[in-house]
Formats: sequence, C-alpha cells, structure tokens
Amino acid sequence: MLKNILTTSIAIASTIVVATAQDQSGYNPYSVRPIHESDVLYKKTVIRALDLREKQNLPIFSTNKEITRIIIDAVKKGDIKPYTSDSLDQGRSLTKEEFQKKITMAVPEDNEGGDEPAADPATGGGDAAPAGLEYLPKQLYQMQMKEDYIFDKQRSRAYHDIQSITVLIPSEFNAKGIEEPIATFKYKDLVEVFKKDPRAIYFNPSNDAEHRSLVDAFDLRLFSSYIIKVSNPRDEYLVDIYTESQKQGIMASYWKANELMEFEHNLWEF
Repeated sequence: MLKNILTTSIAIASTIVVATAQDQSGYNPYSVRPIHESDVLYKKTVIRALDLREKQNLPIFSTNKEITRIIIDAVKKGDIKPYTSDSLDQGRSLTKEEFQKKITMAVPEDNEGGDEPAADPATGGGDAAPAGLEYLPKQLYQMQMKEDYIFDKQRSRAYHDIQSITVLIPSEFNAKGIEEPIATFKYKDLVEVFKKDPRAIYFNPSNDAEHRSLVDAFDLRLFSSYIIKVSNPRDEYLVDIYTESQKQGIMASYWKANELMEFEHNLWEF
C-alpha cells in the first residue's frame, strides 16, 4: 500500500519527517495531480519504455528541441535534480559532477592516448559534442517511464499518474554494449522545467501554428511506449517472466496493456 511505501526508512532524518507528514496527508508527493489514497480503488505500478526514434515520438525529439537536450540543460543549470534510481528520495541524488561523468563517453581502453571517439554524423546534425566526448541529445533516444495506473472511485475513471522518467544510454553508444541508466527525474520536477523552457514543445508536423507543450503531450498520451514491467512480488521484468521465446516476451507487453484496459472496462459492467 502507498502508506507502507512512503513510510519506508529513509537515510536522512529530516527527510523522514517530511515523508511522514506527506504520507499522513494521504497524497503521493510525486504526483502532479495527486489522488487521495481513500479514493484509490485499484493501482498497479507500470514501467514503460520509449524509443524516441519512433515516428510517433519524433515530435518530442525534434532537432534542437529534443526532450533529452532540455533535461540535460536543466540539470547543468541546477533547475532539476537527477537521481540514481526511480526510488527517488528514498535513494540518492547525483551531483552535477557525477551527472556530467554519466553523460560523457568513456574512452575505450585501446584508444587511450589516441584520438577521441568521434560523434556519429548521422545523429549529430551539426550539434557538435564538446571535445567529442559528451553524448549528443540525439544519441540518447531511450527513456523509461514509471507511472501508477490508478482507478479513482470518486471520479469513476482511470488515470496514468506519471512518477518519474529515466534517460538511458542506448547499447550501441555504450562501450559496455548494454543499455545503461544515466539518471532518473521526478516527473513533477520535469513539468516545471517544461513550463519554463520555450523549446519544450510537441512539434506538430502538420501545422506549425499548433505545436503543443511537452506537458500537454504527456497529459494527452501523445507518445508511443510499451510496457516492460508491471508491479509483481519478485519485481521482475516481463522478459524475465515470459522466457519461452523472444516473441512471447514482446507479446507480453501487449497482453499487460490489454489486461489494464479490460479491468477498467469490467468495472463499468457493474
């Protein structure tokens, strides 16, 4: 339950006091539009993956207005705090120096003392990375979103309550050959960044007079994503649960999305 989660032990005593006070209010402190716990009939925590190269996601990844660029610039200016995981305040935040190291390409061991790794010209688009080492915003096209799927019995409808967004290094640009998280951000904090930054737009490819803000884009679910985890006792990803074949792991994402829709539909049956 939410109350048990929010009252989990936190390292700093002052943070414990704040978390307890927020818990007693009955609202999730990470929600942009919190729903009181007494009105929550049903809740599942869902992790979604977003590939910003997909056609439906290109409007939030337009050249020089990439969502990853906006997030990175906000961290550098001190407008937003990066965290090590989606546990957020229950975990640890990154310093600016630690974040900078995360977004800097490691020089391969066999290249030490030699030329610096060149940025991929297909992704650069004229946006040169400082010293050729910092990842370009276009290269950081993988994100994950943590949200609570909630049915509010007071309003008789379901909500997608976004909690956090994680930016990852794609495997093709990582020397380790795997996707690796850079940092996680409170969605509530990102909303404030998006409201202030004029570049934070959903680029309407059909009408330049009808661009929307990134806040509207997420509220209206204009992005494309797929489910990779639904809260479960073992905290397993779908690919760890459905292991018979790669196809089964991919199809599991659609099965889980349909289950959530069917649950909401069945509630209306009664």
